Amino acid sequence: MSHDAPTVGIVSLGCPKALVDSERILTKLRSQGYAVSPDYDGADVVIVNTCGFLDSAKQESLEAIGEAIAENGRVVVTGCMGVEEGRIRAAFPDVLAVTGPHQYEAVVGAVNEAAPPIHDPFVHLVPPDGLRLTPRHYAYLKISEGCNNRCSFCIIPQLRGDLVSRPINRVLMEAEKLAKAGVKELLVISQDTSAYGVDLKYAESDFRGRLVRSKFFDLANELGNLGIWVRLHYVYPYPHVDQVIPLMADGKILPYLDIPFQHASPHVLKAMRRPAHAEKTLERIRRWRDVCPDLAIRSTFIVGFPGETDEDFEALLDFVEESDIDRVGCFRYEPVQGAPSNDLPGAVPAHVMEERWNALMETAQAVSAARLQTRVGREIDVIIDSVDGDGATGRSVWDAPEIDGGVFIPHEDDLSPGDIVRVRVAKASEYDLEADLV
Repeated sequence: MSHDAPTVGIVSLGCPKALVDSERILTKLRSQGYAVSPDYDGADVVIVNTCGFLDSAKQESLEAIGEAIAENGRVVVTGCMGVEEGRIRAAFPDVLAVTGPHQYEAVVGAVNEAAPPIHDPFVHLVPPDGLRLTPRHYAYLKISEGCNNRCSFCIIPQLRGDLVSRPINRVLMEAEKLAKAGVKELLVISQDTSAYGVDLKYAESDFRGRLVRSKFFDLANELGNLGIWVRLHYVYPYPHVDQVIPLMADGKILPYLDIPFQHASPHVLKAMRRPAHAEKTLERIRRWRDVCPDLAIRSTFIVGFPGETDEDFEALLDFVEESDIDRVGCFRYEPVQGAPSNDLPGAVPAHVMEERWNALMETAQAVSAARLQTRVGREIDVIIDSVDGDGATGRSVWDAPEIDGGVFIPHEDDLSPGDIVRVRVAKASEYDLEADLV
């Protein structure tokens, strides 16, 4: 291919944390003068950022690599599945390079070798906030890598290592840049957000002439001073999370917690190597909502975990109902190569797993519908994501992009993505709201 400057395309799979990795790689390449291609035909080299968390995700990654090889032929593989270089090269011997997760320099080096850069510092400029793969009005803010937990079904520590927190001044400087660039909503992500700073022993660092601790509460409090929406993801319900709830009640950060509870039965939680205190968790949720009645909780659960009995599953259903979990995601248990749970007895038959998945989602849907019905008649703020001839679609403070519900505002086509508007809720369904501009 002949271009004034070499071009790179990217296929980014997996979670938002991997998406941030892709953004960092593209930002570095753009600073070297590379153009970004939206399709295979226009790219001198294609990067495939893979996911390796589940076997199904690995299969999707292999299919994406195969498609990139077939459509372009010059492919660099990175991401979580990159740790299985032998398997990737056995399937696709023509890949140019294979690197593991967050190995940014190795990826950039492989691209440099495949399509050497032609850098002109007067032309090839990078926005101060870097290149992003999300819409302009929201961005993911990754605060750490890795995880110190050892859940029996998870291999993330094997892929990404133990917790490594970013110093808080660097996180806050990035957040400031994003806000100045027009970002209206920050989505804080990591493997374990509430453990932020543990590895740093909550070290202080200088930010704008002040010493700030690298700690979960301090981070949330400082981000709340930016004057934009701040949403917390992947929060474990440690006791110190209680300190952040008043910030939500005061409107400094959004009244939203994404907490991966995974189950409620003490028996299953013990087998998962996770905290087994469902009753204490229910009491904590009640206290949170006493402080912040508008708090919305999103969670994910696994059904069909080895050894899960009918009684265990009933305990899970009861928990979802009693806790009034606003948004629920559910996964059917899937063995992951290298996970300790593979050796547990009591495999749940596929048809039973499917029945439990359907039953849990039916229960969760009923809870969601009841929760949303309480919003009807209220005035709420909505951030606009898209506009077409039928109206505008956005999200409330209780909804994260792509995974939660939305708010439809009919006949309003003069709004723009990123606008934050006041609406009155007119209707509610199982997952979504319909509203009118105030």
